[in-house]
Amino acid sequence: MKAVLLLVVGAAIGLLNPAQGRTLDAIRASGVLGLCAHPNSLPFASKAADPPGFQIELGEALAHELGVSLRLDWIITQYQMRSAGCDIVLDVIANREAQGETRLRLSKPYYRTGVALAVPSSSALASFQSLNEHTKVGVQVGSVAAMIISQRHVPTSTFGFESDSLDALSNHEIDAAAVTPTAASYFNLTHPDKAFRILDRDESIADLNWNVAVGMVRPDDALRDIIDGALERLRSDGTIDRIYGRYGGVLQTPK
Repeated sequence: MKAVLLLVVGAAIGLLNPAQGRTLDAIRASGVLGLCAHPNSLPFASKAADPPGFQIELGEALAHELGVSLRLDWIITQYQMRSAGCDIVLDVIANREAQGETRLRLSKPYYRTGVALAVPSSSALASFQSLNEHTKVGVQVGSVAAMIISQRHVPTSTFGFESDSLDALSNHEIDAAAVTPTAASYFNLTHPDKAFRILDRDESIADLNWNVAVGMVRPDDALRDIIDGALERLRSDGTIDRIYGRYGGVLQTPK
């Protein structure tokens, strides 16, 4: 669940000099749809695990909708995307301003997420508003959540990855972890004896909430339209909910 957070939370895929995108006709002619994903980042994606992560499963479903096979282009850092030659990235923040430098073209959003608080089941914390100078919160270094929580004079501990913050919470080093619901839900699924209570996201804090979309590398209109249509069908028939549900996730409708 680690480096993939560059794709999910920051969605900062550096495409300052992006590779040439492919058209729908070119993808169908080649018979493959390329997906960029991290090889060791469950629940998002894994090169070796079974099941392989929800990004791989959704990528396969999208490829099937296009009538092609899925090709996995493994990347460790955002900068490798330039040479990987993939067509899509999943779980991208659906905000054109946030994607300003990535030059990714966005699909219609397919779920809503953001930053939630994971707390021990016995915790008295009930919301972001209940954080105070006596509660220490685990945050990702350099994140918007770190900035917003610190501005409220709430003590924080910084971590490189969400999983590290959740481990610290499990070890009673902090009082809460500011993480995505996806990360907290997967921790609960894989650590049922240490399951946390996940507090609802606070929609009144706009910067801690966002829709998620498919990021496409310079697609033509035909590819964008068919991806939008495929997402709508996969949402309507419950496929996307079932995929994420296998990893503990309960998706919320985008706003």
